[in-house]
This record gives sequence, structure tokens and C-alpha cells, in this order.
Amino acid sequence: MGIVFGKICVETPKYESIQSTADYEIRKYPAAVIAQVTYDPIQFKGDKDGGFKLLTNYIGIFGNPQNSNPEKIAMTTPVITKSSEKIAMTTPVVTKSDDGEKNTVTMQFILPATYTKGEEAPKPLDERVVIVEEGERKYGVVKFGGTASDKVVKEKVENLKKLLERDGCKIIGEFELARYNPTWILPPFKTNEVRIPVE
Repeated sequence: MGIVFGKICVETPKYESIQSTADYEIRKYPAAVIAQVTYDPIQFKGDKDGGFKLLTNYIGIFGNPQNSNPEKIAMTTPVITKSSEKIAMTTPVVTKSDDGEKNTVTMQFILPATYTKGEEAPKPLDERVVIVEEGERKYGVVKFGGTASDKVVKEKVENLKKLLERDGCKIIGEFELARYNPTWILPPFKTNEVRIPVE
């Protein structure tokens, strides 16, 4: 029953809290191995979360793992999403931009910490799923509950960006949305974060 009320029972990435204010936190995350898929939501009938099934197939959540071993890989949380959509120049860009792409979404699963190098992770059978290594990174983070609708996320990103700039933090990239719970969790019990990379 705990899962319906948002209890997180899987591995989450470790981080060091560098600074904590009443409004946000600055965190440093260690290097990680990530399975990711980049796609145009049109491929999934407009569903921005369409890549989720490809990633769950890779780790074997709902059946045989779609990887070279085949090896089941434990689910971790959060699920990270980034988008290439752009917002008008008068507002902060609230999604990951890539001038060479159309409106694409990148969805990521952080693999368990037992995988320290990309080559240690089983090779995906679906060529749309790729394994990448991310180095150590630092983010300004704001945590919030409820449903992470586009409107709510945009507001959180704009506010966090203003706070970071006010406090002299140098923003070095586009935001990420981190969602910690399955879709069926009751909204008041959901845990979400907006993360903006900082120097």
C-alpha cells in the first residue's frame, strides 16, 4: 500500500548537498551510467513519455530484458526527462535545447551504482536505447509534489532560474525534470524535482 502513497522503495542517486536555502538546494552528483532514448513524441502518438516502455524493456521490468546478456537490471528512480522544445526569448528556456533537433524528448534511467562504466552495462537490443556515461555534475534543485504538468514545470523552472541568478549561481545548461513515482501514485504523494545545471 505504501507505493500508492509515494513511498520510494528503489535505489536513488546519491548526492552531496552543497548549499540549502528555504527555496532550493545546490547538489553535487557523482558520475553515473545512464540508459537513454531520444525520440519525437509523434512516434508515440504525441506521448512525451513514450520512451518509457523502451527503457523498461531494456531493463526487463515487464518481461524478458531486451539486452545482450539478457540481464534484469533493477529499476532506480528518478526518471529524467529533457526536451528540445524552446520557449520564447522573453522567458527562460525551460527545456533542453538542441538546434539540430526538432521537438525531441530524451528520457533517462540512471542505472544502479554497481555499473561504474558504460561498457559494464548490458548492450541494448533496441538501437534507440543508448548507454551513456555522465560525469560529476552540479544542479540547483527544487522539489515539489503533485502532477508535473507542463504549466507547473514551466513555473518551477522560471522561479528556480530567477533564484539562482539572484544568488550569483552561473547556469550552464537546460533544465531536467526528475520524477520519482509511477503515474498511478496519488498526486499529493508524488515527488518531483526540477534541476538546472550550475557551475
